[in-house]
Amino acid sequence: MSMQELVIVSDIHGNFDALKAIMDNFSKKQIYCLGDLVGYGANPNEVIEWAKKNNVKCVMGNHEYAVITGDVSWFNLEAQKAILWTRSNLREENFDFIKKLPKKIEIKLDSIRILFVHGSPNDPIFEYVFPDTHEGLFDYYLLSNNVDVIGLGHTHIPFLYKSNKGIIFNPGSVGQPRSSDPRACYAVLTINSDIKIEHKLVEYDIESAANKILKAGLPKFLAQRLYIGI
Repeated sequence: MSMQELVIVSDIHGNFDALKAIMDNFSKKQIYCLGDLVGYGANPNEVIEWAKKNNVKCVMGNHEYAVITGDVSWFNLEAQKAILWTRSNLREENFDFIKKLPKKIEIKLDSIRILFVHGSPNDPIFEYVFPDTHEGLFDYYLLSNNVDVIGLGHTHIPFLYKSNKGIIFNPGSVGQPRSSDPRACYAVLTINSDIKIEHKLVEYDIESAANKILKAGLPKFLAQRLYIGI
């Protein structure tokens, strides 16, 4: 088996400053995004154009779904404002890009079967998966989907679960961490003689990202939370 490395990002949320800080680490690796390119941050067009330029394989997140449909009924007020702002500020070609994103991506590297979703395998867009609440389902997810690895996002909190059935992980959030660590977080998936997941944390110019949010007229809380990683 030849060694293969994938970069797994998630929940960039229009934070191009955070994305720029981690780009140099990607070299020529294939990049997968587990949803939510947009929402909250002030640079959704730049993030989508980065994804297109770098052939990033991306699944649809709940923020893409909300931007496409205009249905913000299940979001809090700050998120609603950000989604509607994103919806009105996206370039047409970028709107079309997120509209075509799949709910799931399944790939096979040598004999390793991998599933990527935003939420959960059962509810790919909306369900939040935390180890505290869902760990009893993890082996079921692996077996019922007939895969060795599942990557999922949505919670903005990194984790890694391993059992003799396989691996489930969350790469954390690039653009709006909620783990009380404000650094941009992503993961590298390495397949060689075994399967390895390594989380990476990178400092970025939070002040720049926060100022762009304020300048765009988006809610102040969306800027403030970046400094403390909540």
